[in-house]
Amino acid sequence: MTIFLRNRRSWAAATATALTLASLAALAGTATHASASGRATASGPATASTALTPAPAAVLKPASPAASASPASGDPAAPAALTLPRPTGPYATGRDTLFLTDHGRTDPWVPAAGARQLLVSLHYPARPGSGGATAPYMPQEEARLMLAQRGLDDPEWPGLVAATRTHSRNDARPAPGRFPLVLLSPGFGTPRATLTGLAEELASRGYVVATADHPYESTGTELPDGRVLTCAACDEVDAQPDDAARREVLAAVSTGRAADFSFLLDRLTGPRPVWRHAGSIDAHRVGMAGHSIGGAAAASTMAADRRVDAGVNLDGTFFDPVPARGLDRRPFLMLGTDPGHAPGAGDTSWDEGWDRLDGFKRWLTVRDSGHFTFTDTPAIGEQLGIVDPDAPLSAARSTTITRAYVTAFFDRSLRGRPARLLEGPTPAHPEVLFQRP
Repeated sequence: MTIFLRNRRSWAAATATALTLASLAALAGTATHASASGRATASGPATASTALTPAPAAVLKPASPAASASPASGDPAAPAALTLPRPTGPYATGRDTLFLTDHGRTDPWVPAAGARQLLVSLHYPARPGSGGATAPYMPQEEARLMLAQRGLDDPEWPGLVAATRTHSRNDARPAPGRFPLVLLSPGFGTPRATLTGLAEELASRGYVVATADHPYESTGTELPDGRVLTCAACDEVDAQPDDAARREVLAAVSTGRAADFSFLLDRLTGPRPVWRHAGSIDAHRVGMAGHSIGGAAAASTMAADRRVDAGVNLDGTFFDPVPARGLDRRPFLMLGTDPGHAPGAGDTSWDEGWDRLDGFKRWLTVRDSGHFTFTDTPAIGEQLGIVDPDAPLSAARSTTITRAYVTAFFDRSLRGRPARLLEGPTPAHPEVLFQRP
């Protein structure tokens, strides 16, 4: 993997960035796996990731500044304020945040911390013109730790990323009606904020979306009291003696997230729901999607909890295999990189998973994509002047493809709507390949 960095401060971090991103991409996207390491302390930077197989050598150089974002005042090389792509659906979107404690479970990574806790962002269809300011993207310390883990140490970037403009408003009144619920789970070592663009798109199209941070599984999770939890689970992966042992820990991450989401479903749709707008949720129509290990967790959650009706895996290795019995004929979409997640390309968990899926299913790969194509990373990276020529798909196309296929899948699976997009290749999306092993 070769990374080109347009920002003038990027030279010092160039090699670390390339190797780290190569390792992270390998974690759940190809046959080479890696962990995203961080310290299990309340503060302090996360450490660099360690690949299970050495990452490829990288050659870095600054790219042409012509395509960089508009400069901010006072610094000709700094990008202007960052923004996420605007949602395309008919609804305005609101956002709430929940902090939940599962008193029935001890945290699996730091037992001394006590009960398992979750931070959850809820995006929902809202009444136009209601609500206050647009919701923040992520806390600055979370942004700093995420960037530092990737070798990006420009001192201005954490503030820029944290202040990325979203399109959802705090305290917005919900739109009338009841809507399907979609659960979202981020990649290993990655904050939940990196799926904000997808969450806003789904909310604008009439879904309630609950995106969870899984404490001690991200480079940084800032709690309401200001404490920042870093990636103890990453350290656990790094501490294992071999690939097989690391894969066992990663399987535990996936099944642990299934328990997190079953708890979350209880709290959102049970007899005493914790969310003030829980009446907006149609508990009989529930889907789940995730990036990287979060995508694997979608299958783990479906295997453990019959309430989840459909799942999407965005470029994640099934460390916890799809059950041999299948998923009770529930629909599942696998959307990944090409050729990294094509049949026989190296991640055999997709070949095995495909054979075991027993309901409506699609296996799609995207040419010119990378492991983070299906997140906010391309949109934010382009504005910061970060380019990966090994994944040349533009941010605009990355966003369009991810939104289109995930939305079409949930429209079909949870709403019973026709989804021609899932019937076969289309000239509108020539990068998307339908795999039929």
